[in-house]
Amino acid sequence: MTGDLPFAHVAIIGLGLLGGSVGLGVSAHLPGVRLTGYDADPATRARAAERGLVDEVFPSAAEAVAEADLVILCVPVGAMASAAGEIAAALKPGALVSDVGSSKQSVAKALATALPDQAVIPAHPVAGTERSGPDAGFATLFQHRWCIITPPEGADPELIARLTAFWEALGARVEIMDAAHHDLVLAITSHLPHLIAYTIVGTASDLETVTRGEVIKYSAGGFRDFTRIAASDPVMWRDVFLSNKDAVLDMLQRFSEDLSALQRAIRWGDGDALFDLFTRTRAVRRSIIEEGQDDARPDFGRSDHEAAG
Repeated sequence: MTGDLPFAHVAIIGLGLLGGSVGLGVSAHLPGVRLTGYDADPATRARAAERGLVDEVFPSAAEAVAEADLVILCVPVGAMASAAGEIAAALKPGALVSDVGSSKQSVAKALATALPDQAVIPAHPVAGTERSGPDAGFATLFQHRWCIITPPEGADPELIARLTAFWEALGARVEIMDAAHHDLVLAITSHLPHLIAYTIVGTASDLETVTRGEVIKYSAGGFRDFTRIAASDPVMWRDVFLSNKDAVLDMLQRFSEDLSALQRAIRWGDGDALFDLFTRTRAVRRSIIEEGQDDARPDFGRSDHEAAG
């Protein structure tokens, strides 16, 4: 470490919601760290400079990482290989490369291939909103959220400790996990819920012409929550599903089987089966609140007039 700082110079590649939030979080909690950044979109670079997401925005990824001790790739998982290729020749010896991607096995493989001689430790801060772009970031995004670090075999323990300290400084709770296990866990806790939300909202969209606008007009709270999830960045989620397809398909098969059982219970009037399921799922909700991973206020904190319906 440099003094009390885990890294003296951090470069962020990709200045949208996550990259911007990392930059703002570092400025708020690690004020001695130098921040540089780059984004492939010129408009995003300009807006990132206006908002002060980093100290200096560079016109190329290579320039942004040239003197960095830690490089964080905040790009869609499908773009990790190309982003790593852009910076490979510019990285200084000893620099650590990490990321924020939602699937870890594919990212680890892509980065190891593109950066065979560089220290690489993937990570996944389990935090986000449905918004994207340089205006979406905020400094407290990672507060009280988990960041899962998935070190490859043989990773330097000191670098793992420094990366852990970095995310803890931004307010996150850190868990060390095997990449394959991460992908399986996130398939059910994050990826499958997004897939279901996209499907339900897509079905409702198909029905919109049939119902003459009533799907939107009479949207109840449950449907509105699905639309929030389904408003997430389409590029990012397309890449997540393709990069973690084995785990997602496994969880989707299990979900399909459970859905079929639920369909049978409704068809045959099996109220006991429905009650047992709903009791178990209610307990899961309570456990999430007890872990501090969501708002305990009724109806997800909506105001009373919003909660109607």
